[in-house]
Amino acid sequence: MHRRVIDDRFELVERLGGGGMGLVWRAWDTALHREVALKEVRPPDPAMGAQDSGVDRELRARVLREARALARLNHPHVVTIHHIVDEGEDVYPWLVMELVTGGSLQDRLARGPMAPGEAARLGREVLSALRAAHAVGIQHRDVKPANVLLRPDGQSVLTDFGIAAVRESTSLTATGSFIGSPEYMAPERINGYEGDPASDLWSLGMLLYVAVEGRHPLRRATTMATLAAVLNQDVPMPERAGPLGPVVMSLLRRDPRARPDPDTLDRMLASAAAGDFLPGPPPPPWGPAQPIPHALTMPSRRPRRGAGRVAAAVSVAGIVAVGVLAWQALPLLGGQETDRPTSQPEDSSSTSRTKAVSEAPSETTEPVESKPVSLLTAAGARTMVKDLKQVMGGSKVISLTVYPEYAAASAPVKGKKDIYDEFTYRDGRAVRDRPGGTISAGTHTVDLEKFDWDVLPGLFRKAEKQLGIPNPKSRYFIVNPTFEFGGTREVLMVYVSDDYRNGYLAADVNGRVLRTVK
Repeated sequence: MHRRVIDDRFELVERLGGGGMGLVWRAWDTALHREVALKEVRPPDPAMGAQDSGVDRELRARVLREARALARLNHPHVVTIHHIVDEGEDVYPWLVMELVTGGSLQDRLARGPMAPGEAARLGREVLSALRAAHAVGIQHRDVKPANVLLRPDGQSVLTDFGIAAVRESTSLTATGSFIGSPEYMAPERINGYEGDPASDLWSLGMLLYVAVEGRHPLRRATTMATLAAVLNQDVPMPERAGPLGPVVMSLLRRDPRARPDPDTLDRMLASAAAGDFLPGPPPPPWGPAQPIPHALTMPSRRPRRGAGRVAAAVSVAGIVAVGVLAWQALPLLGGQETDRPTSQPEDSSSTSRTKAVSEAPSETTEPVESKPVSLLTAAGARTMVKDLKQVMGGSKVISLTVYPEYAAASAPVKGKKDIYDEFTYRDGRAVRDRPGGTISAGTHTVDLEKFDWDVLPGLFRKAEKQLGIPNPKSRYFIVNPTFEFGGTREVLMVYVSDDYRNGYLAADVNGRVLRTVK
């Protein structure tokens, strides 16, 4: 049987797969007598070359530049590039790479979700690969299970950096083709901003979510609906992630600046891999039913030339139908209400009070609204616990995250030990927000009434001093069970951060500091 030979050396044996960026083949290296993988990187539209030879030249130059940079990495979790076949300007180059024979992460997940510890270990490997690429100026832009290959020993290898070159070519975005995987793409990239390494971390967070849950939280029936969901819908808390859950949610923040830096993320993943319930910073404190503020969805930088065409290339008709995709129109999202129904009917007594004020004589002085008590004070925390207890049916929670004006709790359903609900607290009102899910085996609860809330202000002062953050821009605390300090303990973690630093103190129920983490 006659087989095609590339560069008089690489004999194509069988097709392994392919996508928008080209085809991948198993090949035989006739010079070194070994199997390799060959990939021809090409644009999504084969007719493009005939229409614009300048696009061809730009794409070829970028592919070659990226491939040469990757070839210098020599990283155990980045696919090795052995050789580049460049046969001239009239054809696209071939990349000769190591053949990874253990299948992809996508193949692995088709057999079922991963355990949190296993996923956390894989996450550290993919993170190390991304850091190596970012260090030489390469962003991946398409981190997803299909692009994570597995060696026979289970070690992961990040591959398919070709999209980095294709997405950089602004001419390609005018062809009507959508480049990339919408369900794993960071919101800022959908908005038309090129993003930075933090955008790859969003994709890693979504990959880990899918790995442990076995489903994608924002995938919809169409590409347009998926893009709209990524832009404007909340990511639900994972149910099976265990200690990996807070790590995943810290990555899936729509503000790229709020995602953990690589060093912090690596420590968080290491703790999750060891089974430690030490969460990273939780999502920002706007309520689950609130739209994401526009100021946080767009980094404060000018869009690159042609960025508007990235969003426009998705589909003009679809953008009009969905109403959220063109980045030029994104300010409309800032004041838009989400379509999630309210969790409880309006308080009739509140309505009556509002009506009474509106019908009062004009000369009556309206009452001055008092400033709400911060939940980070002893009095605020005690009132919050009392109000939550009435709605939850008890004082035990799986986790509690508290900001100055907002709190979110996960608590077992009253009378049941294997399922939980989500609760929120704002403006002096505790509500059941939504059903949570199944409680993982071995998960412990925390009794909020055991804590001495009088120590809370002093812990924040101590955190600011010991962490060297005297004027923090963000202050909050988390209550969680942890396995770190001689068995399961009820621990309060006090977080402070500014524009440059972040950290927390872990304390017991009486306020004794157990650990300081910078």
